[in-house]
Amino acid sequence: MPVGRTHSVSLLGLQGAIVGIEAHIASGLPGFAIIGLPDAALRQARDRVVAAATNSGLDLPVTRTTVNLSPAALPKQGSAFDLGIALACLAAARLVDGESIDRVVHLGELGLDGRLRPVAGILPAVVAAAKAGRLIVMVPTGNLEEAELVPGIRVVAVASLRDAAIWHGSKLEPEVVEPIPHTAAIEPEIDTGDLADVIGNDDAVAAMLVAAAGGHHVLLLGPPGAGKTMLASRLPGILPPLDADAALEVSSIRSLAGLPVGSMLQTTPPFEQPHHTATAAALVGGGSGIIRPGAASRASRGVLFLDEAPEFNIAVLNALRQPLESGRISVERANAVAHYPGAFQLVMAANPCPCGQYGSRDSDCTCSPTARRRYLNRISGPLLDRIDIQLRVQRITAAQLRMVTEEPRMHSDEARARVLEARGRAAERLGSTPWRLNSQVPGAYLRNRAMRLPPDATASIDRALERGGITMRGYDRVLRVAWTLSDLDSIDSPTADHVGRALYFRKALFS
Repeated sequence: MPVGRTHSVSLLGLQGAIVGIEAHIASGLPGFAIIGLPDAALRQARDRVVAAATNSGLDLPVTRTTVNLSPAALPKQGSAFDLGIALACLAAARLVDGESIDRVVHLGELGLDGRLRPVAGILPAVVAAAKAGRLIVMVPTGNLEEAELVPGIRVVAVASLRDAAIWHGSKLEPEVVEPIPHTAAIEPEIDTGDLADVIGNDDAVAAMLVAAAGGHHVLLLGPPGAGKTMLASRLPGILPPLDADAALEVSSIRSLAGLPVGSMLQTTPPFEQPHHTATAAALVGGGSGIIRPGAASRASRGVLFLDEAPEFNIAVLNALRQPLESGRISVERANAVAHYPGAFQLVMAANPCPCGQYGSRDSDCTCSPTARRRYLNRISGPLLDRIDIQLRVQRITAAQLRMVTEEPRMHSDEARARVLEARGRAAERLGSTPWRLNSQVPGAYLRNRAMRLPPDATASIDRALERGGITMRGYDRVLRVAWTLSDLDSIDSPTADHVGRALYFRKALFS
């Protein structure tokens, strides 16, 4: 018997590698072996392949079959190799054209009845195939819309193994089967609303505008009912739409996570709000067996909102320190390291004490100073040092409500226009650098001779640094916010007022 050869894609994080699938049928005791570092789901493909082939009218020889997945040292996981393994075996048995399957990349899980089930991660897998120079990819019918989002590659959709075999030259008569639809996870609807819904708290509204314009992280501290969640949910609505590369990245992450993608790339910045009981694997990615992206990866190019931040496990919160600096999440295992994008904006909301009433008007807080300190210390100093904007948010009073109800307020459309203008100024200034947002600029660049601000502009943060009020990292982050403030004001360089406002945004928790 000859050797049947075809190809599939192995995903590790968002990175995909072409995997060669070889099938050899030899005389000997009946058996079916898959070699080449398969995981448990992939080892079970032998039973799915044999049953699917039989129920498709393509009986495989009852002999010894060996399937090799190469490169052998690359770990492979998941059920998306089923279609490729089945067709390689059929080619080895001379039931389909071997040359035809060799030029196609195959992706899809087989059901026992021979139908193809949609799989997660089709979009990044097809992207990987296109980058590798492959011209044709065969996918389940339920994954067709998602696969067609990748330009420059021909997508062939089939509903069953029988249809795939016919496409590759089998003489079988076509049989109509009902394709298995793609059943993605259902997402809860999040009301992002309009920025004009926020009444009072002008400093907090201004802080969210600055955060959107510069890509800065935010911590909001205040009692329940002060509007922290409302402010955070309005942030995605004032962010600019995603460009083509960002939309492809966000949609690929959604595909990998099993979320709906649809027939168009997502251009709206994502918004993720994990519960405070989330584990480190749920937040940054991981899991036993197949490594999956966490909420932080799904929020990349958008907003990750942690409500009741001190209620999160301390180790879970500290897992965010590395992606906040690098913009990338690395999930390490003994035999592999998966990398995911982690360029999210972090917004944390916290109550000032366990009961939430400390510092509010007419407070009846009974928490001791030790309890309050212990509660807020659950957000570690190193994590807090990475948050550019740290503000107190107060409840609005009835008198304030009457005063501001009739006043004009900024709508999300207006705020988004200002954000776009400010980002345009920053991108023009940083055109010769690899950065486009002020939050991405290293402190060393802001402090070099070409960008250094005059001493009278930085006097306030120089004193704060000398007195230990801010760290060197905090100094650089104040400079970044100051540049964003100057961009919003359409001024070429930050003034002492901009630096002072930036320092206030960082130190308002302690004022």
